[in-house]
Amino acid sequence: MRVPFTKMHGAGNDFVLMDNRRGEIRLTTAQIDALCHRRFGIGADGILLLQGPENPSSHDARMVYFNSDGSRAEMCGNGARCFTAFALGHGVGRNGTLRFLTDAGELSATSHGDTITVQMTEPFDIRLGLTVPLETGNTTVHYANTGVPHVVRFVDDVSKVDIKPEGSELRFHPAFAPKGANANFAQVQSDGPVLVRTYERGVEDETLACGTGVTAVGILAHLVHGVPLPVRIRVAGGDHLTIDFKRAGGKVTQVSMTGPAKVVFTGEIDL
Repeated sequence: MRVPFTKMHGAGNDFVLMDNRRGEIRLTTAQIDALCHRRFGIGADGILLLQGPENPSSHDARMVYFNSDGSRAEMCGNGARCFTAFALGHGVGRNGTLRFLTDAGELSATSHGDTITVQMTEPFDIRLGLTVPLETGNTTVHYANTGVPHVVRFVDDVSKVDIKPEGSELRFHPAFAPKGANANFAQVQSDGPVLVRTYERGVEDETLACGTGVTAVGILAHLVHGVPLPVRIRVAGGDHLTIDFKRAGGKVTQVSMTGPAKVVFTGEIDL
């Protein structure tokens, strides 16, 4: 089966996107692993499938996301921006706006050329000032589910974080069992954007950007450190994302993420 695909990235977080509105693409774990392999495949952090709407009156499409290890994830923020650009390019949505369903709920997004603003799902289970025991001793972290679970540790210098062992320890920590959590390390600067590095669940390594992770960092940087809104964040890939939201009655609402979505190349591949 020969399938057209588009390789895209959102702030360095890269994806293979396929149009599956006819429902003919049924990827196995082995196929996903092969497609995402950076030496023997296309190379990506994950796969995004454009599927038809389950309820056309409420949304235009469904986004299905698989991590590079074949596991299905609830949502992906950078993927949502790429998915929006891909769907709009295929004639789905209207007037530069897309409403779509994910495993984490319904989202909407608006295109401004190469920049996409996604209205994110409302975060929940926000927990501040958690003390967790690590190999280096007790550490204070913060937690928020922004469509997928994220733990955030604020550090003095993100460049000094040994991301794979330190991220893995938090990702698999018993405090966040049984599903685990993505691990983010953030540095708040007095005269610049918040810097963030992310160890991503399902990829099991550092990614150059994680949209839901950036969203969690933006929310927690405001709540914990008083960083003014909107929160500007620079990811490991060098791009900037902007997180904005409202606070109402102690709740975080109307969360949006704005950032790039770019096509790298297109082609066809034999599954």
